[in-house]
Amino acid sequence: MRRVIIIGAGLAGSEAALQLAKNKIYVDLYEMRDKKTTGAHKTDKFAEFVCSNSLGSYDITNASGLLKHEMEKLGSVLMPVILESKVPAGCALAIDREYFSSKITSLIENNPYINVIREEVTTIEENTPTIIASGPLTSDNLAVEIKNFIGEDYLYFFDAIAPIIEKDSIDFSKAFYLNRYNKGNADYINCPMTKEEYEKFYSILINSPKIELKSFEKNAKFFESCLPIEVIASRGIDTLRFGPLKPIGLIDERTKQENYAVVQLRQDNKNATLYNLVGFQTNLKWGSQKELIHSIPGLENANIIRYGVMHRNTFINSPKTLKSSLQSRKNNNIFFAGQITGTEGYTESIASGLLCGINMSRYINNLELIELPSTTMLGALTHYISFEGHKNFQPINSNWGIIDSIELDKKIRKNKKLKNEMLANRALNTIDSFLNNL
Repeated sequence: MRRVIIIGAGLAGSEAALQLAKNKIYVDLYEMRDKKTTGAHKTDKFAEFVCSNSLGSYDITNASGLLKHEMEKLGSVLMPVILESKVPAGCALAIDREYFSSKITSLIENNPYINVIREEVTTIEENTPTIIASGPLTSDNLAVEIKNFIGEDYLYFFDAIAPIIEKDSIDFSKAFYLNRYNKGNADYINCPMTKEEYEKFYSILINSPKIELKSFEKNAKFFESCLPIEVIASRGIDTLRFGPLKPIGLIDERTKQENYAVVQLRQDNKNATLYNLVGFQTNLKWGSQKELIHSIPGLENANIIRYGVMHRNTFINSPKTLKSSLQSRKNNNIFFAGQITGTEGYTESIASGLLCGINMSRYINNLELIELPSTTMLGALTHYISFEGHKNFQPINSNWGIIDSIELDKKIRKNKKLKNEMLANRALNTIDSFLNNL
């Protein structure tokens, strides 16, 4: 009986393990928490959402939304639980992270094909089929082992987590519910700012002390979609007003006034008792975070449940390391999945775990591995991270720029939504044809 090792029970590792179990392949699933912490995880549960609780859009005209629909067609185990765990968030798909990770943990722990081992892995067994899904918070010991295995320098960037506050501590005489442009249900809480209030907020932000980086972290590389709010603010006083604090489409019906800036909060759990500050990833010291949050109208007495933190995210040089099947170029027994491959984002992590689980199952059964075409979003992602022509490889989200183009007349090319809908339908049809031909 052949057994597969999976290192890491995050989103990618959990999806891969459940895929293998679905195909009646035995798995040793290693997870170092709760024996060893990462500095960012708060529980020892599997598939924990660490930063935001949002997976982005579910609409197929959005790149991330298309990827979710592709995953459903490919038989993702986590996607149905995500939909079961969703909380109101306008056009975004956000979840109750505690409910979700508890459900996935139960599915794994009660699966007869999965043997959970709570230990840190420090050695790669190159003669054993293995999926490395240790995530962006890979332990130092395993990082050294991976570096030795791939023979390439390790790259890294920094990620930051937004604070979470208690809803009952928000002053709704100032804050109001509304989705931007009044689309859908009013799921977001909005805290409006006048020019004077914003300038006070900005002054606190740019003058607040930050947590000191360690010596080896000084030359930090930030991923653009996860920039700390203080880094965005350093680019100019109005940068936030055209970014996470943009006021467009958010007018309080009580005042009818256009605001100078607006801070948005998104529901973080099913009971709607906790909300996270959208775009407020930060590395400020906790005392400064408290002062900054309490300077926001409506949050003067906010009860902060979790402060923001910043941590090092690690990823491999995938173009030199992986095939588009996510199999190692060096050793066919070794596969990589999740953010460690440079597929940035929750949805992308699960999707890579899904493909890894499918391909490892096929590898065990001596079948040809799947390499999805770049007309699909998952195929485009895996081809992008495995393309050897990169001069400076950096993590990437799903986006329309990496998917194969389509011949369209000029009128349709100018209609972004229609164009994306055609690309999405082509992708989903490709997945259907691909599965029918397996």
